[in-house]
Amino acid sequence: MTSPFIGPNRDIPAGDIGVTSREVGWMFGAYKARTSRWECCITGKPLALGGIVMKPESTGYGLIYYVGHMIRYVSNGREDFHGKRVAISGSGNVAQYAALKAIELGAFVVSLSDSVGTVTAVTEKGIGLDDLRDIIQLKKQRKQLHDLKQSHTATLRVFSGSRPWKLVNAVDIALPCATQNELSESDAYWLLALGCRYVAEGSNMGCTQKAISVFERHRHIHRIGTAVWFAPGKAANLGGSAVSGFEMAQNSQRISWSTEKVDKKLRAIMASCFQSGLRTAQQYAAAAKEKETDRLPSLLAGSNIAGFIKVAEAMLAVGDWWQTE
Repeated sequence: MTSPFIGPNRDIPAGDIGVTSREVGWMFGAYKARTSRWECCITGKPLALGGIVMKPESTGYGLIYYVGHMIRYVSNGREDFHGKRVAISGSGNVAQYAALKAIELGAFVVSLSDSVGTVTAVTEKGIGLDDLRDIIQLKKQRKQLHDLKQSHTATLRVFSGSRPWKLVNAVDIALPCATQNELSESDAYWLLALGCRYVAEGSNMGCTQKAISVFERHRHIHRIGTAVWFAPGKAANLGGSAVSGFEMAQNSQRISWSTEKVDKKLRAIMASCFQSGLRTAQQYAAAAKEKETDRLPSLLAGSNIAGFIKVAEAMLAVGDWWQTE
């Protein structure tokens, strides 16, 4: 039993791949039955059990908000998602809602995928909202994308056993949103050849270490406007964890937050995360020390260092270690 190890002041788990609000609700019910306490022991709960609005959307929406800051930084505010071609892997919550928000902002989503294959758009207008809704419904029924092969021939191409990266033509933004190590070194080189300029992990460790090295080397060599810019999952996909925190706060207050309030706070926390990684990279990373103002700061280094600093400062504050003269 997990109940002795979780709780509002101990450890608060959340759902992930294959674990929806239904399963989380079952776990919450088992915890309540065993402890006789109604409290936030887990997040991602159904709304009827104190869950929060926008939890399914949070990681995908947050990812798009984060990448939006990347685009505005590179373009000095002259560009946004409008007209950008976005390749997305996965077709679960993260991919679905990243695609939905990207389309809402005027982008063309050119791919989605699952464990058995990929769908790409037939036309340059990308995957349409009607097709995306059909994919969302398909996934709610726990079916595979290849089940669309006969019914969507006019708008979607279906490929079995393939990831999306080498099945698309021109790409501005790549968002791995499926699982770990899904974007390889050869995929990275392929995306660079296609003109990709932004890569952000919607999944945890979506890129292999060799793929990340390809992106970071390209960023270091090329100037702003021509370099690819990579954002690690620990920063780009924190929207889900952030909204879990909001759910904890909502449960402690014994109130329900509105969609507008959750979205506003999610936008703010993604902006803060981007700025934190950016400023830290500018302060500590090699490009800043060498005064290479025409190079993009490393969001990978900045996010890693910012996370380390936050933990180190907390350890110092509680006396886990002391500074000496």
